[in-house]
Amino acid sequence: MDFQFPVTPPSFNVMVKPAGPLCNLDCTYCYYLEKKNIFAGSPGYKLEEDLLERFIKDYIESQEVPVVSFVWQGGEPALLGVDYYKKAVEIQQRYAGDKKIENSFQTNGLLLDDAFCRFFKEHGFLVGISIDGPQALHDHYRVDKQGRPTWERVMEGIGRLKKHGVEFNTLSVVNRKTADHPLEVYRFLKGIGSNFMQFLPVVERTAVDSPADGLQLVHQRFDGDADVTKWSVLPEQYGVFMTTIFDEWVKNDVGRYYVQLFDVALANWVGANPGLCVFSEQCGTAAVMEHNGDVYSCDHYVYEDHLLGNIRHLSFSDMMAQPRQAMFGQDKKAGLTSTCMACSFRFACHGDCPKHRFAMSAAGEPGLSYLCAGYKQFFAHVKPYMDYMAGELKAKRAPANVMRWIRNKEEAKKPRKAGIGRNEACPCGSGKKFKHCHAGASQAELKLLSMNRQALRHTNH
Repeated sequence: MDFQFPVTPPSFNVMVKPAGPLCNLDCTYCYYLEKKNIFAGSPGYKLEEDLLERFIKDYIESQEVPVVSFVWQGGEPALLGVDYYKKAVEIQQRYAGDKKIENSFQTNGLLLDDAFCRFFKEHGFLVGISIDGPQALHDHYRVDKQGRPTWERVMEGIGRLKKHGVEFNTLSVVNRKTADHPLEVYRFLKGIGSNFMQFLPVVERTAVDSPADGLQLVHQRFDGDADVTKWSVLPEQYGVFMTTIFDEWVKNDVGRYYVQLFDVALANWVGANPGLCVFSEQCGTAAVMEHNGDVYSCDHYVYEDHLLGNIRHLSFSDMMAQPRQAMFGQDKKAGLTSTCMACSFRFACHGDCPKHRFAMSAAGEPGLSYLCAGYKQFFAHVKPYMDYMAGELKAKRAPANVMRWIRNKEEAKKPRKAGIGRNEACPCGSGKKFKHCHAGASQAELKLLSMNRQALRHTNH
């Protein structure tokens, strides 16, 4: 494809990591903890106040949209304490002008005390809680620095969010362990009050030999020997996980609970912007800034070869308009294999995240998503339901109508009672159609109803 000359997009996202990779947990599958090796020369893991102000001012000014969204993440951003974010909000208000400011805060929940929760409520923060499911599943990989389980402390944090009326959603990592328990995880998340769920498949590779940069987990373009980690979800396993949850959701929960993958898929089904880089045709508009001001192309590409610059020396507008950032975004589409190009579901996944494209296609081409088999399985399974919901949206009707559509289809498959059509009058004499009255009655009950009705007629005459 022809390269498009880069321009600064009118809006873009910069996830900020004010405490860098510093965290109070030691999750087995975490891809970010070892990033400390990149910042070994840093005096501390904190976005200092002068740099915090520069970041906020520049980020607001660079957005040519009425709403500016700040995403605070880590590591664990709560390690800096609530007063740090009170200062951040003060700075935001100083530079907001006529723009609306929104904040979201991704946390493991262990440090959420009443002061934090009151602050979140007062300033309308959306809090994302990282929790993988019920206790046994969550604690399998998510432990603290002393190797202790964390589920109970996370649940205490969620309890405080509820106590103060703070809006929250959940992010659950789908790993080799949790992937075998889809309904257990889904029902648990509903039970704790999560109305919006993200299921993030963990896919990481470990270098066989220790690389020079000291990072064992490698990115997609690593050309050495690397093995998929034992905690990474298997492709088909992920497909089964998501289709199993979908089956329960589409029958009972559409419009009541929101699952990111399902929402994104439906958006692609109707040709709308999916709002998630993983399933967009191109990427490159979601960067990340570390605690020292370094800005990288993507949260999953915090490597020296994807360093765009530092906020001390370059503006976000200048960094996001760099040719290599534009190339990074356009390569998502340009780098698709012939297998992807011929796939009937390319419109739905657009080849997945480039980070996952280290597998070989059946034709022997490198660059296929490791999760391809799982996504194909998922999209093939949900197609009839997505087709129906897409049709409802185009007709300006609610996608939740799919639940009634499914019930009607299931009802139509049931064997009819002998001699009585579904749309005929019920023999009980109610005046209702049979399907809306005694369609579930046994043959003996129907016979009795008919006899009673005849007896009543005889008496009246």
